[in-house]
Amino acid sequence: MIIQINLEFCSLIRTFAAIMVANQQESTPMVSFIITYYELPVKLLCECLNSIFALSLSDQERQVIIVDDGSENNPLPALQRYADKVIYLRQKHQGLSVARNTGIQMATGKYLQFVDADDQLITSGYNACLDIIRKHTDADMVLFDFADEPATSGTSFMRHHNIHGSACDYLFRRATLSDLRFTPGIFHEDELFTPQLLIRAEVVYPTQAKAYSYNKRPDSITTNQDATHIEKRQTDALQVIFELNKMADRLPKNDQLAMNRRVAQLTMDYLYNTIIQTRSLSVTLQRIQVLRAEGLFPLPNRNYTSKYQWFRRLSNSKLGLATLVKVLPLMKRER
Repeated sequence: MIIQINLEFCSLIRTFAAIMVANQQESTPMVSFIITYYELPVKLLCECLNSIFALSLSDQERQVIIVDDGSENNPLPALQRYADKVIYLRQKHQGLSVARNTGIQMATGKYLQFVDADDQLITSGYNACLDIIRKHTDADMVLFDFADEPATSGTSFMRHHNIHGSACDYLFRRATLSDLRFTPGIFHEDELFTPQLLIRAEVVYPTQAKAYSYNKRPDSITTNQDATHIEKRQTDALQVIFELNKMADRLPKNDQLAMNRRVAQLTMDYLYNTIIQTRSLSVTLQRIQVLRAEGLFPLPNRNYTSKYQWFRRLSNSKLGLATLVKVLPLMKRER
């Protein structure tokens, strides 16, 4: 049978449910898969589940937690085929961050993997990542779709690479989290979460494995073109930049250098998106003034990437900015 826990009415049920799940496990699972689900076709959820069950994990090595964030459509009839292999949690609608935090609270696996219910894991690539954590017991994180490189610290990796913002692009040790959780109520919650996670990871294994497949739907959060939605995304992106920048000031030197790189990259992305969305030099200049007041502009003169250097130089002058405002939307349209 499916283990179903309703979290809508009493927060104490969460504690009871966690004890129940722990008691049901004869041994600690290798990986807990935390699937967040909200108002999607049930077919997509089943395809997501099938991709997980196709991996090289036994029932004892795998824990699958579905957190339903208050969907009106009920997926339970379709989930019956998965018998006792799935833990289904339902809570009132509170957003992706709270749903993931609920999954973290319930998880008992040694490692965690976030999966959006409309996405899938790629069998061959993900199995290669599972082989890494089987072979290297020191692994705190496995990084998908980078390049095969020797193990390093999360801080060192972030100092020398642009990281992926999505938390789904990493398989990571649950203990590495400590008290780190997603911030409720904002877009770009992953951008705030992921740099902090990497800095906490002592040993990371970068890999070129294609392990995670994103389903880019026209009605998803990231593709929504409603003006109010876009403005909210930009406002929250700025909030994330400010928070990471303040955090960097309190970090040890190496961690600070790593975080500074991420802040600079996100600041560039923020300005790029401002230009693409508004096509307005005056709006871009206004937002630059906000960044300047926080010490975030001009962008630091660092050789992070050629694209970063190119953007930094052009954005430092009004003529360069005018060029960016004219050219970038055309380049975006031609892709």
